[in-house]
Amino acid sequence: MTEIMIELRVKRIAYEADRINSYELIAPAGGDLDPFTAGGHIDLHLSNGMIRSYSLVNDPAERHRYVIAINREPAGRGGSRFLHDNLRVGDIVSVSRPRNNFALCEQAEHSVLIAGGIGITPLLSMARRLDALGRSCQLFYAARARHAAAFLDEIEGLGPKGFVKVHLDFDDERSGRMFDLSAIVDRAPAQAHLYCCGPQPMLEAFEAATKERPAGHVHVEYFQAREAPAIEGGFDVRLARSNRTIAVKAGKTILDALLDAGIAANHACSEGVCGTCETRVLEGIPDHRDQFLSKDEQASNRTMMICCSGARSGTLVLDL
Repeated sequence: MTEIMIELRVKRIAYEADRINSYELIAPAGGDLDPFTAGGHIDLHLSNGMIRSYSLVNDPAERHRYVIAINREPAGRGGSRFLHDNLRVGDIVSVSRPRNNFALCEQAEHSVLIAGGIGITPLLSMARRLDALGRSCQLFYAARARHAAAFLDEIEGLGPKGFVKVHLDFDDERSGRMFDLSAIVDRAPAQAHLYCCGPQPMLEAFEAATKERPAGHVHVEYFQAREAPAIEGGFDVRLARSNRTIAVKAGKTILDALLDAGIAANHACSEGVCGTCETRVLEGIPDHRDQFLSKDEQASNRTMMICCSGARSGTLVLDL
C-alpha cells in the first residue's frame, strides 16, 4: 500500500541549542492538520531521496502546526545535515501523516520521563499533555551542557500547576558524578509508567534498570539500530499478493532487493526503529534485527521489519 503524503510549508526555523534547530510546519493554505498524540512522529521525504522520522514536539492540542527538532549529526547518515544545510523558510516538504510508536499512557497515576539530548523531543510533547490532563509527572532531562539542551525555556516553564516536576542534569555541572538513571528508576512508584528516549548507552542502562518492572509500564524509543542489518542474503522472498519471487543476494537487505526489483515498499528509517516497513509474514522464519517489535512479537513471527531483518529459512512468504 502506498503511503499517503501531505505537502507542508516551513513557516519558521528557530535555533534551539547547539546543533539543534526546530522547524514549524503548516498547511500551505492554512487550516487544521491531522491530529497527533503525544510521542508521535512524522516522516519527512527529502528531495535527495532520503526518508527520515522526527518526533512531534508541540502540544497535541494544537491542530494548526507540527513542530519538529533536528540535531545536526556530523557522524549521521546525512539526513540531518541535508536538512540543516538546505531547508529554508517558505519551502514545501512532503510529510507522512502522524503515527505513534511511543504512545503515552494517559491514565497512569504517575509518569517518569527520562530524556537525553535530542531525546527530549517526544517527551516534551508527553509532558505538555500530562500537564494539560493534570496527571502527576516527573521529567528528567540530561544533556552535556546548557547550551546543548533544547527547549530549556519551555521546559522550565512547565508545571505551574504543580503536576510536572522538572529535573535538569548537565554533564559539565555534575563535578564528575554520573547521571544516576538507576536511582531515578528505583525511586519511581511501583505503578508508575516510565519512558526513556536518548542516546544508546542511556537506553541500554534504562532497560537494565527497569528489567524487573512490568513490561507494559516500560517504554523506550530508539533513534538508531542496536545491531547491524541482515545482509547475508541467500534466500528468496515470495510476495503473496503480487505473485512474485525475489532473490535476496548477499550484501542486500530484503528492502534493498524489493526496491531494486521496482516494488514500492513503505520504508523510512531503514534501521528497524520506526515501524514504517512492518510487513506481515505468511510463511517462513525471519531473522529479526529491529528495535520496534517486542521480544514476544518477534517470537510470534507474525510480522517483521524488512528494512533490517533477514531470514532463517530458505524462503519467506510476505503479504506484499
